Amino acid sequence: MAGRSWAGTTLDDRKAARRGQLVDAGLDLLGTQGSAGVSVRAVCRHAKLTERYFYESFADREELVVAVYEHIGEQARQALVDAVSDTAEPAERAKAAVRAFVELMLDDPRKGRVLLLAPITDPALTTRGIALLPSFAELVSGQLSHGDAAERQMISIGLVGALSNVFIAYLDGSLKVSRERLIEHCVRLVLGADRQP
Repeated sequence: MAGRSWAGTTLDDRKAARRGQLVDAGLDLLGTQGSAGVSVRAVCRHAKLTERYFYESFADREELVVAVYEHIGEQARQALVDAVSDTAEPAERAKAAVRAFVELMLDDPRKGRVLLLAPITDPALTTRGIALLPSFAELVSGQLSHGDAAERQMISIGLVGALSNVFIAYLDGSLKVSRERLIEHCVRLVLGADRQP
């Protein structure tokens, strides 16, 4: 049955497209209205799909919210990996990584709100947000050049925490600086953390 096509697409393709619509709707609602704006009914209305199609892809609202969060988390991880892959010089790597993260989080503020603000307010994401931090710390640790493994781990965990809080303050409006000043400050944090003691 999955292999049969209708109007040139298979059932699996149509299911995947509907799931994508629901994730996009979840991103839009969670990234603009916060947790309170995300219900099964609101997501279906926003995606222009019936609840039957919602439950074809997700068991409940929480499963959708986690899928949206993981989707953005993977985009952020990949943006950072891509940013540092072609650069050997530490200062250039730091600038490239910060710029890539800023572009992803601020050019589409919904993504920044989902990744950094939603775990603070949505119980479905609280533990997921905590679980995602080590993967970002590991990425940072791999870019550090000084100290033994334990030192690099401690530095990277502290750096991810510091950077996350700077971005949270920027996204929630409590930090009012220009985008360029934000980037410069974050680059200084990264480079300062990797100095030889």
